[in-house]
Amino acid sequence: MVTTEVGKMGKYDAYFIQYGITTPKIESELRPVIARIDDTVAKGSFFYLVHWIYPFEPGTNFFTAVTRQQDQWKKRYGELSEVLFTHEMAGHPPHIHKDAELLFHIGTNPDDPMDLGAEVQMYMGPEMEKHVFNKSTVIWIPPNFIHSPWRPLTTTRPWIFIEVNQGPRHTEKSFRQLLPRELREATPWDKMWPDEGYTR
Repeated sequence: MVTTEVGKMGKYDAYFIQYGITTPKIESELRPVIARIDDTVAKGSFFYLVHWIYPFEPGTNFFTAVTRQQDQWKKRYGELSEVLFTHEMAGHPPHIHKDAELLFHIGTNPDDPMDLGAEVQMYMGPEMEKHVFNKSTVIWIPPNFIHSPWRPLTTTRPWIFIEVNQGPRHTEKSFRQLLPRELREATPWDKMWPDEGYTR
């Protein structure tokens, strides 16, 4: 048996992936990432993203649920319209992916693992069917299926969000036309929610 400390030039060091330590941090990433991997990090891997969701006060900017660095959001996007946080359909806008996706919402209550410690809203399909849940939940999204807006409505205890795209890289195409006009006009599309892996 060979024992080696991770990062100390063991034969299989490349199989131990630590975000921001053994792989570079993504400069555009503002969420509190725990792990991120795709085909560029490990050849043949699907896309995985794991990050914390933090508590925030109901009725406040929901982006506080995914970052504690509010100044970073402001620095990148400027003064965003209040409608982007308060509208019924606020959140990550409707979109599709080329590959199937799973969204894991994992509670951290050791006495009740199904207690998410949050209430999350998700719209599904071209009809924009609304779903709200407060239990640990996995959402299955088939390839090219319209989903979102997604957003936490309340969060009282930190929980973990895991995104799995069953393809080598993250892809996304916006269906912003499904949003109400006031949301479309208030969103700086040149800075937020860019298409990836699609040509319009």
